[in-house]
Amino acid sequence: MSSPAPSIDVPASVALITARWRLNRAVLVLVHRYVGLVIAGFVALAGLTGSLLAWNHELEAVIAPALWRVERPHPEAQRLDHLLLREHVQRLYPGTFVARAPLAQRQGEPVVFRLYALPDPQTGDVPDLPNDEVFVDPYTGLVLGHRTWGDLTQGSKNLMPFVYRVHQSLLLGETGSLVLGLAALLWTVDCFVGAWLTLPARGGGRGGPPRRSWWGRWRVAWTLRWRGSSSYRRHLDVHRVAGLWPWAMLFVVAWSAVAFNLSPVYDPVMKTFFAHQADADAPMLDVPSLSPALDWEAARRHGRALMAGQAAQHGFAVIEEDALSYDPRNGIYAYRVRSSRDAADRWGITVVRFDGETGTLLRVWLPTGAASGDTIRTWLTTLHMAGTGGWPLQVLVCAVGLAASALSVTGVVIWWKKRAGRRKLARKRAA
Repeated sequence: MSSPAPSIDVPASVALITARWRLNRAVLVLVHRYVGLVIAGFVALAGLTGSLLAWNHELEAVIAPALWRVERPHPEAQRLDHLLLREHVQRLYPGTFVARAPLAQRQGEPVVFRLYALPDPQTGDVPDLPNDEVFVDPYTGLVLGHRTWGDLTQGSKNLMPFVYRVHQSLLLGETGSLVLGLAALLWTVDCFVGAWLTLPARGGGRGGPPRRSWWGRWRVAWTLRWRGSSSYRRHLDVHRVAGLWPWAMLFVVAWSAVAFNLSPVYDPVMKTFFAHQADADAPMLDVPSLSPALDWEAARRHGRALMAGQAAQHGFAVIEEDALSYDPRNGIYAYRVRSSRDAADRWGITVVRFDGETGTLLRVWLPTGAASGDTIRTWLTTLHMAGTGGWPLQVLVCAVGLAASALSVTGVVIWWKKRAGRRKLARKRAA
């Protein structure tokens, strides 16, 4: 004869679950509070600068039209070959090396070349260049202007690069990038903690059934209730709404920022769970090779042939050429296109790399479709930079940046008001 089933005290079980939920919530509240205070300034700054950078290209053209706007001289005018323009710039700036030739043709825009200083043949010292970015009219070859990228002392033409430097590294170089990467890592964790704290308890009051459904109680966290609300309540509502509605995009921005600035954390985590294409560092040459056997024109022809072969092999289409670059430190060309494997419609990162002396294919990298980890990273970074979808995604990224700033500001205000309330209560009790 079987023994009777043990009786279950339902109210006691619900009370135990509720007590555990409250304990876990109390711990997470502390985590959310102090992590939020640590990263508040960084997130607010990154959000404000990021909202501007969502419109980087458009703002550059408005702020510095002399550099960024080009008129066709006459209706039949044809653009000059970009490799010829690269040679022209190389001659104009001796003592420098133009390592990249843009190949994409953008209507009404200049061709922009980056200059790299060559070491002094006698001392080996690398001098500082007065300017490292040159803007060239693609129809005439005339230099429209130049600047040292990000140097605000040169005037408003460097405003957006300066904003980018703040966004990327706080103007502190590698140290600033590391700090922002750590802040982004904490922000990623806090995305989940903050979202969890908005969830209502599943149990009802005193172990009884809830008066409203679980979703009905959680729905309150998604709304603004400002009529007759206190200042504290309004800040709390804004804080929750700014964190819940754009939550998915906030997570994308936070985790992609880890990818940009904290690769020693991002790479091991993602490579543990997802496949990635093989990546091997090319050995450096004993002496940099500025004039390889394949000149730039031959390298472009060879890159086109290699890319066509890869397109046939892997089943993708080449949409447009993006750039050809050469690294004299290892003697390797990189031919880059925008293909049907790219997520972005503003640039291309489908790449073939080959030896500048022999033309031997060294590596092929496809943004999507080849390895799940690379596909995820491509989409994360493309969404972070509003690189696809046109102005609707730019609006979304701009709004998310403002929401991140609002989260930081309201979070600090909430903490300050709670702190003031606790101190006031403590004084009353002491009295």
